[in-house]
Amino acid sequence: MTTSDPSLTTPEFSFHHGGVSVPSLDAAIEWYGRVLGFELERRFHIDAANADVAMIKRGPLRFEIFEVQGAAALPEERRHPPSDVKTHGNKHVAFRVADLDAFLAVVEAKGADVAFVVREKFGKGCFLRDCAGNLIEFVEEPN
Repeated sequence: MTTSDPSLTTPEFSFHHGGVSVPSLDAAIEWYGRVLGFELERRFHIDAANADVAMIKRGPLRFEIFEVQGAAALPEERRHPPSDVKTHGNKHVAFRVADLDAFLAVVEAKGADVAFVVREKFGKGCFLRDCAGNLIEFVEEPN
């Protein structure tokens, strides 16, 4: 439904951060720093979720990492892009890279787990699994 009522125009907003749950906050902070160059911005605790949390950043990008004692492990089907899309819900965050092949060469040298690579007429991209199996997409847009 559309409306011409200017009071119902959605105010501007911008992306702030993505987030993932992991079994080890320290291991995730190390992985995101070593493989993707993120730096720890701050750590805190969320009482309502009994979660230890880290906000990491790289330039203007922020990522929130949660460690919750007793949390369920990521199901195997959520670790593979073609099977993950068959389950409703959030899928992944995606970041733009200038040159996919150069990006892959560096992250593979750092031990990244490359889950899936796409090279199609519509564009190129890849999915990495972080240290907990969460999918992260990197996209090279076509010229």
